[in-house]
Amino acid sequence: MNETYILHTSVTTKMATYIKIFNERISGLSKGIDETVDGWFLMNSPGPVVSIVALYLLFVLKIGPAYMRDRKPYDLKKAMVVYNAFQVCFSIYLCRVSINTSNVLASILSTKCEIVRNREQNLMLYSGAWYYFFSKIIDLLDTTFFVLRKKQNQVSFLHVYHHTITALFSWGYLKYAPGEQGVVIGILNSGVHIIMYFYYMVAAMGPQYQKYLWWKKYMTSIQLIQFVLILGYMLLVAAKGCNMPRALTLFFVANTIIFLYLFANFYRKTYNTRKAAAAAATTNGHANGSAKTYSNGYTNGIVKRSIAGRALLSAAGGMGCQPTHQLLAQGDQMKRLIDVNNNQIKLSKSE
Repeated sequence: MNETYILHTSVTTKMATYIKIFNERISGLSKGIDETVDGWFLMNSPGPVVSIVALYLLFVLKIGPAYMRDRKPYDLKKAMVVYNAFQVCFSIYLCRVSINTSNVLASILSTKCEIVRNREQNLMLYSGAWYYFFSKIIDLLDTTFFVLRKKQNQVSFLHVYHHTITALFSWGYLKYAPGEQGVVIGILNSGVHIIMYFYYMVAAMGPQYQKYLWWKKYMTSIQLIQFVLILGYMLLVAAKGCNMPRALTLFFVANTIIFLYLFANFYRKTYNTRKAAAAAATTNGHANGSAKTYSNGYTNGIVKRSIAGRALLSAAGGMGCQPTHQLLAQGDQMKRLIDVNNNQIKLSKSE
């Protein structure tokens, strides 16, 4: 009896200790770098943003595709035009706020890379970072539109990873380690988003506007340039020993390298595959053109007795594949395709 009581007491004590540690950790996560920021929408604890991202992943990877399996795609053209127009305007606003509240150029050009801010300037930086974070929450609608329009092939690992990481990291950046590094990334990323969402807006307006989207192939190139610039800036910050959170700089470098690899891989697979397909189509076109030329030469050589036709017949006869008079007598009702490699005549009905 005593042993059971002792065991029960021991287990209860351990559970209480674990709960206390857990609560302390949660309490620690709830406390950010600034109490004012902690009171802002979605910034009190990791719970709300983690829940939003978890629901996003559950919907775009599981619930959404299952729901749309036996349904027709939703017609969201008007909604997408409005959504993308809003994103363009919001990205312009983010760029403007980041540039106006940042002294990043002065800090880069200075010898010691010193950044000194007063309380008011810090709050302006935090405010801009919150708007940037909230824009990443709104960006999750991109994937939602793909799912509702049954464009599941566009819900790639790169797409989902990019949206998930940017939403979580922008929250963590503002909560725990806001630094000047994020301002530069915000300016570059928002600038790219202006171009990207403008493209999506025009594309959603209808096929009559497709002729204005000739620059689609440069979209991924622009994103790659963005990551190269971010990586260069982060390495410069690390080399100069700027008074910015070093752990944040290292994380930026690692994450930028991952994005650079993923986007470069996407570019290689997408555009190199298209070039190979175009080259194959050109080759097939030449082959089909040659076959039709031989076929027309045979027909015209017999029917019209032209000099060019007889020349082609002689050449074909030299390869041992000269057609019979009975075959050619069928005239234009059949298409004749010559298989030069096998020295045989293949027939196919006219379309």
